[in-house]
Amino acid sequence: MKKLIILGEEHSFSKSELKLLKKKFLSFNFIKYNEVIPNKVIQEITFLVEEKNKIVILLNTKALVPDELLRYLTKLEQEGIKYLGIQSFMEKYLHKCYIPSALTDISFLEEIQPFNLFEHFIKFSIDYTITFFILILTSPFILYSIYKIKKKSPGPILFKQKRIGINGKEFTCIKFRSMSIDAEKNGAQFATIDDERVYPWGRFMRKTRIDELPQLWNVLKRDMHLIGPRPERKVWIDEFEKDIPYYNERHIIKPGLTGWAQVLYPYGANSYDAKQKLMYDLYYIKYWSLWLEIKIMWKTIMVVLNRKGV
Repeated sequence: MKKLIILGEEHSFSKSELKLLKKKFLSFNFIKYNEVIPNKVIQEITFLVEEKNKIVILLNTKALVPDELLRYLTKLEQEGIKYLGIQSFMEKYLHKCYIPSALTDISFLEEIQPFNLFEHFIKFSIDYTITFFILILTSPFILYSIYKIKKKSPGPILFKQKRIGINGKEFTCIKFRSMSIDAEKNGAQFATIDDERVYPWGRFMRKTRIDELPQLWNVLKRDMHLIGPRPERKVWIDEFEKDIPYYNERHIIKPGLTGWAQVLYPYGANSYDAKQKLMYDLYYIKYWSLWLEIKIMWKTIMVVLNRKGV
């Protein structure tokens, strides 16, 4: 396994990120850097690379990297020791697009574009082929859920709510109702893991994602893709955009019933979580491929079987 040297503190890694990195690197070494004397940094790096193990150096700093240090890193690269900026590192090892805090740096948006004609055709084919297959496979669960909702929580079977889709257009998102009828009597609020508004059968549906099966109708209506960013409510989007200026970038494609962010990040309860999920959504858009679609489908199946839905 490789060893990781982190130079600087621009990005503060979360517990979940560190947990994932521990599976990919044998050890971490942190070197503080804020326009300090290059020779001192070079000495610290030289000491750490003496063993000549497989090493990756992460330039995790906003500060200017002087020519002397860059020449040294280039020399190490010739010896097989790679160095990466934070953007490239996040995409390669954490599979998310890093969003910098400096609003002047928007280079990470350069390759994030809507699907082209060929990609649209592939997405259309996946949407309809897999959706019909899922409907046939899950029809007993759909019928049983209708029966259980009627029995356990009298009221509407379906929950309809306006969500934001492609290019910021609203559409009506359909789900099985998993909460009590008066769930939002005190206004809009995020769902939590042990949300008291959820009745027992509703909790089971949320854990297994059964509550989202009616969204297959949204896929057939072409409001959504089977796979894409999670559709959000306008009330939350308006809040997120205050803290995350690039949040609307996720709306250049249709939202999805499941997605890269949904299978890799647990659930969202605030703007911090929304930003983390956005990083995964942007990665999905930037690196879209048929293989990535297959990976998301497989991970979704694992989430459902392990009952890790929210």
